[in-house]
Amino acid sequence: MSYNIFINDGHNIILSQSYSKNMGLYGMRIGALSFVTSNKIEKINVLDKLKSIIRANYSNPPIEGARIVSEIINDTELNEIWNQEIKIMANRIIDMREQLQKILINLGSKKDWSHITKQIGMFCYTGLTKEQVDIMINEYHIYMTYDGRISMAGITPANINYIANSIHNVTKYYELE
Repeated sequence: MSYNIFINDGHNIILSQSYSKNMGLYGMRIGALSFVTSNKIEKINVLDKLKSIIRANYSNPPIEGARIVSEIINDTELNEIWNQEIKIMANRIIDMREQLQKILINLGSKKDWSHITKQIGMFCYTGLTKEQVDIMINEYHIYMTYDGRISMAGITPANINYIANSIHNVTKYYELE
């Protein structure tokens, strides 16, 4: 992993990792906060400070999510199923990105939509302006953040043509900035 470069170079790091999306356990505080320290005394001091911060903030986090994750990760069969499902979902999102770009081009859009397939992950910055997003929401009922970020997981074979046509309609009259 890329953080190993920092550790190998002798840096002490704080690494925050969230597993909420990968496990579908939103709001369950599933993740890890890891610290690399120089020595045992520093480790003890960091741990003591963390304990005092935790006590002041929430004292006792929910355990259900952590138990679910532990069960999946530590059971070979469940872990394999989970990894297969992640791969299926990742491939579906990649496919939706490719199809969305292709449909926009086939509709005759003169815009460069290559950023759709260059990006990775569950979300895509469409390049739409706040004004264009307003139209997408109010006229087409397609919801995204005002910076044009849309959930690729929400794009499906059943709605991709409608979404692409809506984006095309909005961008052909209102130039992307």
